[in-house]
Amino acid sequence: MAHVKTQNIKVPAGNDTLELLYAFPEEFEEQSLPTILVLHTWSGRDSFVCDKASYFASQGFLSIAVDLFGDAKIGKTREECQSLIHPFVTDRKLLKERLQQVMDFVQKDSRVDPSNINAIGYCFGGLCVLDMVRTNMGLKAGITIHGILAKPDYPLPETYTAKVIALHGYKDPMVLPQQVAEFQEEMKQSVTDWQMMIFGQGLHGFTKPGHNDETIGVVYNPLLDQRTTKLVNGFLEEISQ
Repeated sequence: MAHVKTQNIKVPAGNDTLELLYAFPEEFEEQSLPTILVLHTWSGRDSFVCDKASYFASQGFLSIAVDLFGDAKIGKTREECQSLIHPFVTDRKLLKERLQQVMDFVQKDSRVDPSNINAIGYCFGGLCVLDMVRTNMGLKAGITIHGILAKPDYPLPETYTAKVIALHGYKDPMVLPQQVAEFQEEMKQSVTDWQMMIFGQGLHGFTKPGHNDETIGVVYNPLLDQRTTKLVNGFLEEISQ
């Protein structure tokens, strides 16, 4: 695996300043690289997504841990996290605008291969990835992991151009079986290349260590975390060819 360097870049976005953590191979020499945007849970751009960005950089990607809340805000309690995501989950157009601001910035970066921009998101970040896919923002592939699957309430194109993989916990109380069925129908109608893996013992948040709150069905599962890593690595290797 390659040694990794990081760089924090601040991006103006309306009244907010987003902090993007760039992670890239140490031997990187400014040539454009396949890129992965790492989109955070409702907690914000915490060490979990920053570590994920460093991991993907060690695999040869330019990897960017995205701050969607501004000023790298991190929620420490359930109430704080809910407050941070509330404006975006209640107004999906606002979320779309924020995601587009990130993409506009990234696509202009000479270090980024604009034909090979991918996104991976966890929980709230999975919802963000799917909304990027649904609005054809220029992703080559989108990966959602224990993400929220519900569609936004604004008009969408008939066809989504990105490839999609969704990893979901069967016991996830935040995504009802009807929503899973609706998501699968949506993918069947709109995406040429999509796949969904459902882990029978998975609850919500199964890849985030220490992210445990059984009262709301959030439980880390180390075995499913390992399986997720293998599946994601295989998918990324496939689409990079």
